Parts: sequence; C-alpha cells; structure tokens
Amino acid sequence: MVSPATGNPSPISGPVAVVDIGSNSIRLLVYEAAVRSPTPLFNEKVLCGLGRKMATTGRLGDRAVVRALEALTRFRAICGQIGVRHFYAVATEAVRRAENGRDFILRAENACGAPIRVIDGREEAQLAAAGVAAGFVAPDGLAGDLGGGSLELIDLTGTTVHRETSVPLGSLNLIDVSGKDFAKAAAHIDSYLQQIDWLARGRGRPFYAIGGTWRAVARLHMMETDYPLSIVHHYTMTPKQIDALGDTVVMRPQSLKGFPRLSSARQEMLPHGLLVLRRLAKVIRPSEIVFSAFGVREGLLYQLLDADEQARDPLILACEDMAARRGRSVAYGYELFHWMEALFRSPTPAETPEERRLRLAACLLSDVGWRGHPDYRGVKVLGLIAQSSFVGVDHPGRSFLALAVYYIHETALSGDFSPALRKMVGRDLHRRAQLVGIAARAASKLSASMPGVLDKTPLEYQKGKLVLHLPESLAALDGEALRRRLRALAQFLSCETEIRIGGPRLPADAASIAAKRNEIVPK
Repeated sequence: MVSPATGNPSPISGPVAVVDIGSNSIRLLVYEAAVRSPTPLFNEKVLCGLGRKMATTGRLGDRAVVRALEALTRFRAICGQIGVRHFYAVATEAVRRAENGRDFILRAENACGAPIRVIDGREEAQLAAAGVAAGFVAPDGLAGDLGGGSLELIDLTGTTVHRETSVPLGSLNLIDVSGKDFAKAAAHIDSYLQQIDWLARGRGRPFYAIGGTWRAVARLHMMETDYPLSIVHHYTMTPKQIDALGDTVVMRPQSLKGFPRLSSARQEMLPHGLLVLRRLAKVIRPSEIVFSAFGVREGLLYQLLDADEQARDPLILACEDMAARRGRSVAYGYELFHWMEALFRSPTPAETPEERRLRLAACLLSDVGWRGHPDYRGVKVLGLIAQSSFVGVDHPGRSFLALAVYYIHETALSGDFSPALRKMVGRDLHRRAQLVGIAARAASKLSASMPGVLDKTPLEYQKGKLVLHLPESLAALDGEALRRRLRALAQFLSCETEIRIGGPRLPADAASIAAKRNEIVPK
C-alpha cells in the first residue's frame, strides 16, 4: 500500500482504498481507481462507537478502541487481498478531541500499516463539500454532514465553499448529553444553530443531507411510503415530510423496531439525527432536503482528481462504462444519439439541456440488455438501470433512463415496477422515454445495433413527413421489418414516413464521430 502523496492532484491508477475513522463507525471503501465516476470494489463498516462517551468523559472508550483496532487490522488484510496500491485514512471529531486520541492514532497506524491524517472541522467540512460536488451536477445550497460526534455545515455552489463550520451536534454526542430527553436535546441543538448567522442563506435552496444516520432517515421514509426505488442518493423530502416523520419517530422511537432493515445502532441514533434535521429545516427553510450517499470519503477521492477529470459528467461516464461492459459498442450509443436529433426539433417540442443530457445517457445504455433472453430483456434492463448506482441524476431522471431502454424491448408497461416509475417521471418525460425507446427500436432494425450505419442514414422531417435516407450502398437494408418499425415511430409522432434511396450522407469517419462525441458530452 502507498501512503498519501502531498502536493497537487495527479492521475492515480489501480485500486484506491479510503478509510474513514468516525465517531460512530469506521468504514473501508476500495475503489477500482480514482476517477470521476468511481466503482466500489469493496465496502465495509464497523460501528465501533469511538465517540459514544466523549461529551461526558473526553476519552475514547476502551472497548470501542479494541473494536476499532480489530477492524483496521482486518481492513489491512482486505486491502492486501485486493491489491490496493493507494491507501488513504482520515480520522474525524472523536479522535481529534479525545484525551487519548493521539495514543489511539499510533496504535491505529500500526494496525492498518499506513499514516492516518486527523482532520480538523474545517477540512472535514471541505471534504464533505467535495463529496457533494462529486455526487451532484452543479449543486447549489447548504449541506450538512452528520456524524456521531459533530455536524459540519457548508454553504456551497458547485465546488466553491462560501462558508463552513463544525458544531458538536453528532448523534452520539446528543445521546450522551441528553439521553432520551428530546426537549433537552432540541434546546441544545438550537443553542448552537442560533449562533450561525449565515444559515438564512439556505432559504429556498436545497439542503444536502450527508451521513449514515440521515441516510437511515431517508430509508425509513422510503419504507413507510412503499417507494419503488431503493437508491438513497438524490432521494428528496420536503421540510413538511421531515416534520411529519419527526412527529412519529421522535415522539415514539419504539416504533422503529417495526423496521428490521434498520440496524439496532441506527435505530438508537436515528431519533436524534432526525431531530437535528428537523431543527435545521425550521431554521434554514430549504426548498427540499436532498440525501447524499457521497460524503467525506468520496470527497477525498474527488480531490485527488485533476481539474479536467473533476469537470467531467459522472452520469455520462457511468453510462459509457456500463455500455462498454454490457453492450456491444459505446460508439453506437453516440451514433444513435445523433441519429435521433431530428425527432427533437420542430414539430416536436425542443429539449432542455437536461433532457438532452438524459437522452444521451439513454442512448449509451440502449444496448446493455442484448445478452438477455428476448422475453425478459425489458424487465431486466428496467430493474438494472433504475437501481444502478449512478450519481449526477435525480430519481425522475433515472426512472426516465430505465423506461426509455425498457421501451426498446417492450411496447407497453407491465408488472408492478414499471407503472410506479411511470408515475415518478410524469406525463411529458414519460412520453419522451417512449419516443427514445421506439426510435431506438427502429434504429436497431436498421443497424443491427452496430456502429457505422446510422451516421450514413439520416432522419429528417420534410413537409410533415418523417424521411429516412438510405445511400445506394445501403439500399439492401430496406425491408419489411425496418418499415414496420419506422411506421410505429411515425405513428407515435402522428405523421407519415418514407424511405428514400440515394439521399444525403453524413460523414461517418472516426474523426467526425469523435468530434461529435466531444461536442455533446456535458462538462
């Protein structure tokens, strides 16, 4: 394992491990590489509770230290098994405040075999902000990272941090200070929040909620509402929903025992974590609460990237990666995207930049189900895409992607899952998903889902008619199956269709395709 290098970020290849030693948990995440859209190879956490008695004793508990050292010893072995080449470890609130924190770090470094950086509250806030920048496209609002010992609050726009602060309002600290006296805990929380005068800047902007306890709040609400997706990242709640959930949980914490998917440790901390979120929402009055699966660990990885890599679109990169692994050609996805362009010009409604970005992602994913049995491809890709660990896309957006690829294989919704996604996207976005799917069905009959054809066979509207141009060299591709698919596309668009032989050609050399790709990939 290689310890962290100092200085400017540089390209890092091979498996990268990040260990986060928090007040409540110690987590190991091993990524395939340090890239804009990282793929986790291994993920494990141990709830050690290092900061459980910090507020009253000022020390890390002996039993918690033993558990932490055992976890770090195991993590070292796991990293060796995976072949980790770069190892980064940080310790936060409990360790930096504890009387015996320095002694613990010396033993912990021996256990994991690498240096451990104890970060202060400001750096923790900045890493959390970098995590939000890594997980969302152009975030703009306030963010909070709730740990066991502290709460980091950040005002950010994109990658720029305007203000940040750290306050000792972590879930374990609140339990230590107030026990089950939630009125006392609320007063304690308010006493700190009232000192932060810039929280009013969050009014009407999103609040990004980071941390395991707040993710448990999101999961609880998803279970209560029978939400169709299991992805916490970019799940949203309104302040009213937070307030209503708080009435249930804070007043009756025993009700959490009815949700076995929440661990006992999370059940203990969730009421206090929800109370913090509730008090924050009352002070800030955000437009919505957006839950983030990315935080300090992902922020650390993000800061290792150079500026060009940071600027890349994580959703498009993830879709390219899935297309490369599961599809037949990434290039075909870009050709399909350009081939469809005419369908999103007059007389059809124009696309917004975000709708165009989502269409590109859908085109890249269009062929990921080709290996499946034809009778089940639609259902398989629907679940695969809807529940994939994409970032940089909200839940209606990921539902659009799933439905668009579903309609490549199926003509109508079926089962329980697809109608739930249909409801999530709304009428207009659902219709766009249908159009993308039906168009891709036609394109597959024309090109056999292989590159090199679509760029030579343009579509265009002429006098209310959808015209497909085939050059003489590809005239043999005309046939009943292709015409049937084109008629279905034209019928959806309420027009007629025609195939013209010997029509205009578009350049399809490798250089022109690469130029188009660079033109439309969002930064």
